[in-house]
Amino acid sequence: MSETQQQWTETIESKHSLFDLKLSEVWRYRDLVYMFVKRDFVSSFKQTILGPVWFFINPILTTIVYLVIFGSIANLSTDGAPKILFYLAGVTLWNYFSSCLTGTSGVFTNNSNIFGKVYFPRLVMPLTVVISNLMKFGVQFLLFLIAFFYFLSKDQIQPNLWILATPFLIFLMGAFALGVGMIFSALTTKYRDLQMLLGFGVSLYMYATPVVYPLSALSGIWKKLAYYNPLTGIFECFKYGWLGSGDFSAELLLISTAIILFLLAVGTLVFNKVEKSFMDTV
Repeated sequence: MSETQQQWTETIESKHSLFDLKLSEVWRYRDLVYMFVKRDFVSSFKQTILGPVWFFINPILTTIVYLVIFGSIANLSTDGAPKILFYLAGVTLWNYFSSCLTGTSGVFTNNSNIFGKVYFPRLVMPLTVVISNLMKFGVQFLLFLIAFFYFLSKDQIQPNLWILATPFLIFLMGAFALGVGMIFSALTTKYRDLQMLLGFGVSLYMYATPVVYPLSALSGIWKKLAYYNPLTGIFECFKYGWLGSGDFSAELLLISTAIILFLLAVGTLVFNKVEKSFMDTV
């Protein structure tokens, strides 16, 4: 076969443009994404007694703790929403975000053995983390729906059409975790202690986000700062749509969307730059 007739399926180059994200190549490797997602989901239940039940235990126990500490002892406002449902909504969303963020932040260091042996688009791994956690989120969201329909039957909540924005809110959370996680993943190839710092920072970040309290509980400078927290618009919109309570506006969600899309773009570019040489430092 002559050289002009040869068609290469893969071309590995030493250099490529910073803005060459090879998204079409990621799509061609979608079967690999599916395989990794299946692997992560199955490994979560491997050698466990209760299996998927653990996904229910975590939000239930956390909600009970919040109910006692923040609901009874601290007596924080829930804007009139049932406390159990209010905390369960916050826990369900937060678990998805924090799991995605901590998972994507260790992509390079946790998968260095695989990256060193075989080629595939590196962007596959952080996408796998987000999708895998989406499946776990679905299990916990089922628990939230059970509680939701119970309180709805008691006429204690007034949901509205903002419920329809739920898929978009989940996308924004995944995009935010993906963007910030890829930035930290790139940095931890040289500075391993940043991953430990991230774990501590995520815990603190929860208290800067309206998870256990509504936005209306803040005032002054704190409320203004909360408006520029990308998760504020997401949590307030979710609670407003499903529970019918909260200090929510479309402007708040637009601010969150703009910040998240910017961080996702930055994270993707940084990830694309570091993936070319990270094996030299990991």
